[in-house]
Amino acid sequence: MADSPKRVLLAAPRGYCAGVDRAVVTVEKALELYGAPVYVRKQIVHNKHVVTTLEKRGAVFVDETDEVPEGATVVFSAHGVAPVVHEEARALSLRTIDATCPLVTKVHREAVRFADADYDILLIGHEGHEEVVGTAGEAPEHIQLVDGPDDVVNVTVRDPDKVVWLSQTTLSVDETMETVRRLRERFPSLQDPPSDDICYATQNRQLAVKQMAAECDLMLVIGSRNSSNSVRLVEVALEHGSRAGHLVDYADEIDEAWFAGVSTVGVTSGASVPEILVREVLELLAARGYDDVRPVVAAEESIMFSLPTEIRRDLKAAGKSDKMRHDASFAEAGSLH
Repeated sequence: MADSPKRVLLAAPRGYCAGVDRAVVTVEKALELYGAPVYVRKQIVHNKHVVTTLEKRGAVFVDETDEVPEGATVVFSAHGVAPVVHEEARALSLRTIDATCPLVTKVHREAVRFADADYDILLIGHEGHEEVVGTAGEAPEHIQLVDGPDDVVNVTVRDPDKVVWLSQTTLSVDETMETVRRLRERFPSLQDPPSDDICYATQNRQLAVKQMAAECDLMLVIGSRNSSNSVRLVEVALEHGSRAGHLVDYADEIDEAWFAGVSTVGVTSGASVPEILVREVLELLAARGYDDVRPVVAAEESIMFSLPTEIRRDLKAAGKSDKMRHDASFAEAGSLH
């Protein structure tokens, strides 16, 4: 194995999805428009580098709405918030900018629709994740969380003929389908959501890893530990044949011991990871002889979302651009850690 040619399989697509790009640009544009500080409720996206970079520009991240001074500007993160959070913001006279990913908003609307029809809603997701908290807050009396296949035995419903499942957008596709399979065994009339809740970017990044994994002695996933979709990529790699897999925020977290006997390294990144961090990992690998980089293309992505209405309106009034591309300086800011 040690004498085999060293190579890197580089996943495509990887990194920023449209919802993350939109959320990051929203904070950048808010700082440009209103000046610092701009408050952000929770991490705008689950990535250490992104948060640190925006903090250096004047963003202030808070855990709860009541930490924002009365009358200030607050951005809601890409993961979405419950209706009660909007009420809290109104009570404090906050200027709110909702950067919730449109694909998460779609799940919120589904939850409201099925709750209005008096369904029991089984929300597949991870307890405590911000997206789950936000979705469940749309109809708490109708929604119960199902945290993976093993949690199915704990589900109780009022009417087995009026049950629907929804899901967090960043889950493992395979594990979610297994959860649904077990739910349907218990509730044969279980209704599916109108369209996929797991987002296109999550599915595409997992698909690329599935195609690569069996050839990889080591899979390196760049992403933060609180990023659900990044954590899932490591799990998917190991489930589909990678000998080892690790999640790192930065290249300097890579352990030299991981390379023992490794000829093929897979590299990918979670949906909230800027490409600069991937390039730093590739540079480290090249310096260790892994300079033959081969792309593995699982899908093409061209989707883009427009900025939130509130900020597009104010940008237009100020004669500023609402282009959906974050500043080059952000991508080139380097590792701030």
